[in-house]
This record gives sequence, C-alpha cells and structure tokens, in this order.
Amino acid sequence: MDLNELTNLTTEKRNQQTMNLDSLTIHEAAILMNNEDQKVGLAVAEALPAIENAIAKTTASLQSGGRIIYMGAGTSGRLGVLDAAECVPTFGVSPDTVIGLIAGGNKAMIHAVEGAEDSLTLGPNDLKNLNLTKNDTVVGIAASGRTPYVIGGLDYAKSVHAATVSLALNTDALISQHADTAIEVNVGAEFLTGSTRLKSGTAQKMVLNMISTISMIGVGKVYKNLMVDVQPTNEKLVERAKHIIMEATDCSFEVAEQTFIAASQNVKVAIVMILTGVDRNESEEKLRQANGFINKSV
Repeated sequence: MDLNELTNLTTEKRNQQTMNLDSLTIHEAAILMNNEDQKVGLAVAEALPAIENAIAKTTASLQSGGRIIYMGAGTSGRLGVLDAAECVPTFGVSPDTVIGLIAGGNKAMIHAVEGAEDSLTLGPNDLKNLNLTKNDTVVGIAASGRTPYVIGGLDYAKSVHAATVSLALNTDALISQHADTAIEVNVGAEFLTGSTRLKSGTAQKMVLNMISTISMIGVGKVYKNLMVDVQPTNEKLVERAKHIIMEATDCSFEVAEQTFIAASQNVKVAIVMILTGVDRNESEEKLRQANGFINKSV
C-alpha cells in the first residue's frame, strides 16, 4: 500500500476533535475519548443489514455441521481469536466449532510477526490446514480493509465454495470485493491517529459478538435469554449453572441442585427434566429429537 492509499483510509485520518491530546488533562482526555466511543454503536447499527446476512451464513454453517472461521492480522486477528475462544465455555461447543486464525500463528497474539499480514499465501495455507469445506463460513477481518492475508484467505474459501464474509472499518474496502457478504463499519477517524485498536477494534468486537451469539441462538444454545449450554468447569460456573436452572424453571435452589446432579451436570437436560417431569434418559432423547432446542422439547 502506498502513502496515498494509506492516508485516504478513514482509519488513518486525523481526528479534528482530538488534535491537542498532549495538552489535555486526564479528565478532558477521558471525556473526549468517551465521546468518540459513543459513535461506535451508531456506526454498527448502520451496518446491520450486512451483519444479519453474515449471521444467516454462519448459522447455516453451524446447522450443517460446519464451522465459523475468523481470520485477521494484528488487532483484527486477536479479536477473532478472542471471540472464538470465548464460545467454548459460553456455549459448550468444541474448540473446533468457532476458530480464530491470526496471521503469523499463535505467537502473533503477543508479538508482531514481520511480513505475515502482507502474504497472500499464508491465509490459504492456514485454511488448508483446517481442511476447509463448503459447509464452513470464513469471516475475514481487517480494519484497513486491505490486508493481503485476509484477501488470500477469502479467495481460497471461495474456491472451495465456503461462505465468505468480510468485516472492514473503511468504506469501499478492498476485502469487500472478495466476500459474498461485505460488512463495512465507518466509525470515523480514531481518537489517536491510526490506532485501530480503539474505535475500530470496539466495532469489530461488537460485530463478532453479534455473529457468534446470534448464530449460537440459532442452533439451540440459548433458552429464553439464558446460557443453557454453559460448561460448569469451575466453582463459579457450577453455581451459575444451578442459577440458570432456577431461572429457567422457577424451581428452588434445592431442586435445581438435585436435578443438576441427576443430569450429570448438564444444564439443558436438567431443565427439560424439571419442566416435563421425565427422567434423565427421556430428557436427553427429547433434546436429541429437538436438535438441542429446549423450547421444542417441552
């Protein structure tokens, strides 16, 4: 990317509201930064039609046994890895269901890997290593909208007929031309010029939250507004699981605890047991026939 291309990007422009950051008090800087951050939600709202299309694709992938695969470089890649990692405890899915790829591999989570994001071949190679199929959806994330690592990955994904989504923080982004569904969020110039971990990163996190959460709702991982597939992997989550059972069934703590144990610590099974009055085996069968949806099991 040459200098003219770089300076024409919204994410690289200087913010006229923050030209004197180095002479502000802490209070003034905090107010100004907070004012800028409040623009992010409104910018994401303008991109909702494209976000909805993307969620339809990712939901369809999960329904067909496919995966959601995020890929990006730098902050964009880290946010994809973060969202993917958080799906495991939140929704009880395997680490292979939502995957985050970052240019340069795991070490790039902490240290920049020189040249990785500029490669058109690393992205396809990473996807080949995952045995990408037509049932998967690849979400390419790039604040600039021009990252070669992402472009290469999206092009490869198309070649195997996987669904493709791009997420850029600039309009008329190059990666938009390489995806079936293009999400473009314009948050304006950054508080600190070119620091796309700020408003751009916040917008990316918001969009990824929507993609993963609403997709999981679409495959039965949520009952009402409760995380019914949460994995009780520590003491806090065990207690949360019992509370979820109480909220879902309006039962006492004692009933929730006893049924949770009887259900081998499976929250969904316990809820169906209480709501329908059946034993664990029949509850599991009801859920199996309903593809994991509690509201279709009771």
